Amino acid sequence: MLRMNELKKDDTRNLLSDIKLFKGLTPAQLDWVAQRAHRRVFPADRNVMLIEQPGEAVYMILHGSVKVYTEQGGRDAILSILGSGDLIGEMSLIDSVGRSASVLTLEDSLMLWMDKTTFYYMLDNFPPIARNLVKILSARVRLSDQMIQSLATLDVNGRVARQLLAFAERYGHEVDGGLKIRIALTQSDIADLVGASRKRVNQTMVLFKEQGFASTDSDGRIVILDKAGLAKFCD
Repeated sequence: MLRMNELKKDDTRNLLSDIKLFKGLTPAQLDWVAQRAHRRVFPADRNVMLIEQPGEAVYMILHGSVKVYTEQGGRDAILSILGSGDLIGEMSLIDSVGRSASVLTLEDSLMLWMDKTTFYYMLDNFPPIARNLVKILSARVRLSDQMIQSLATLDVNGRVARQLLAFAERYGHEVDGGLKIRIALTQSDIADLVGASRKRVNQTMVLFKEQGFASTDSDGRIVILDKAGLAKFCD
């Protein structure tokens, strides 16, 4: 649980340095952003935004994780899972079209948000912001291309391995003996991402654990123990 008395000790100005969108800004520019960015805690299982909702704000995840999803045939279709440092809602601010998907917190999450006017001002007046945004969006397209390719060419073991390696690269934190994925991942969520049943993903995760490629810690976070071993499933 995120404790508000701890969060109040944080300085918004310092928090900005962990967000890729703000890399390269001058101290004065960071101060300007800090004065206009607002903090908000979302409990687990809370919608941050809904599909087709007008885009009036952009969110930046400081702690926690969310799933981006749409409803199809009465069930949620997960498009992506995002964690610390990621942006939410920037596309609808850029193209002035309603939200293309809904976003739900997977755990208690702390976010910064800013309104459309502030976001546009940064794009127009802080050159690093525009460059960073292009890099962020390009990385998402590249990841989506990789996942589409894996759906077409890999079996379930390969698709799960590739997804875990992608999460480890983006959200991994070194711990004794491995690389801990800091975002919340359930087998159901992984199944939706790789286009498989939960039962089949469970079988794959059991295989990975038995072979010493991955494990789960006491908090339920996945720890990658052997990246090379997982990578073999992606060949």
